[in-house]
Amino acid sequence: MFQMPMIKAASVHVLTALGTVCALFAVQATVGQAFEQAFAWLGLALFIDGIDGYFARRFQVKSVLPHVSGETLDLCVDYVTYVFVPALMLIFGPMPNAFGTALAALICATSLYHFADEGSKTADNFFVGFPAIWNVVLFYIFAFALPVWAASVLILTCCGLTFVRLKWVHPMRVVARREVTLTLTVLWAIAAASILWAGFPTGWIAGFILVLTASYVVAQSLSFGRAP
Repeated sequence: MFQMPMIKAASVHVLTALGTVCALFAVQATVGQAFEQAFAWLGLALFIDGIDGYFARRFQVKSVLPHVSGETLDLCVDYVTYVFVPALMLIFGPMPNAFGTALAALICATSLYHFADEGSKTADNFFVGFPAIWNVVLFYIFAFALPVWAASVLILTCCGLTFVRLKWVHPMRVVARREVTLTLTVLWAIAAASILWAGFPTGWIAGFILVLTASYVVAQSLSFGRAP
């Protein structure tokens, strides 16, 4: 018979796996050119990714179900929702041509390095190198209706930064300047939700919050410097 600790631990894995269901619906919306809906599904997947770790620690999933790797499961879901679906959105959205396909392929390929890098996080919970948050990058491209040349520069820059060992802030787990980071994260989420509700492109208020948050993240990475 299944015991309650096992049921709780298994439910956390089910919660994590629901991210792939969000990804499936995001793909369906992308193919139908419903990009706001697609980003809403990716946003739900991002929310799930943000809370499943808490429940995994609370229910001691690693010790209760040691034969199922929650870390591997999380990586699989993250690659689909953070990388593959956004790359697909690039092809179906602003760059439906061979060049867009090449950039999408570059996104998928370079992101594998980050996911396979065992040193992709520091002991104090910073990401090392650009953390493959292509769902956020593509959101900015859609929100600001970036021209092809600007979107291309942004994508190529992020791909290059994957291999530069700068420290990038984890919005939930990095202790340094946490109050500011969490405040801006909440404001960003509100702005993003308002954009998806109103439709692309963004208005100036939500756009200002997006720019402010991105500037803060980049400034943080430069201030904390390179990881050892």
